[in-house]
Amino acid sequence: MGQIAKVLYTAKTQTTGGRENGASRSSDGLLDIRLSIPGSARIGTNPEQLFAAGWSACFEGAMALAARKRNIVLLTDIAIDAEVDLCLADGAYFLQARLSVSLPGVERAVAQALVDEAHQTCPYSKATRGNIDVVINLV
Repeated sequence: MGQIAKVLYTAKTQTTGGRENGASRSSDGLLDIRLSIPGSARIGTNPEQLFAAGWSACFEGAMALAARKRNIVLLTDIAIDAEVDLCLADGAYFLQARLSVSLPGVERAVAQALVDEAHQTCPYSKATRGNIDVVINLV
């Protein structure tokens, strides 16, 4: 890791039992979930859903920051549909993702500029860049 100027937040969780029949809990107790594999009849979420939720929330925050820098007020009905695929090829698992972004009330060219900037600044986008296939669509 490189030189860090300031750590803004550290998320701490503990997972037991893995993705098939496990649970994850944050150190502050605000996250307390059961895990199950995708398509299972068991109650619980899976890492792909958690990743999609985290990325889309972070991406929305990055778009809001980009909008504020341009003195643009975004409407409250912004929506990001995130899809994270768990894939298998040649015996190896990998992820791929799509974000579909809706910015009602924003001119398309301006909306695209906000999406492009968010993709450059969002920590999840940075973490996935060059590591997984990502498609971001403005809808």
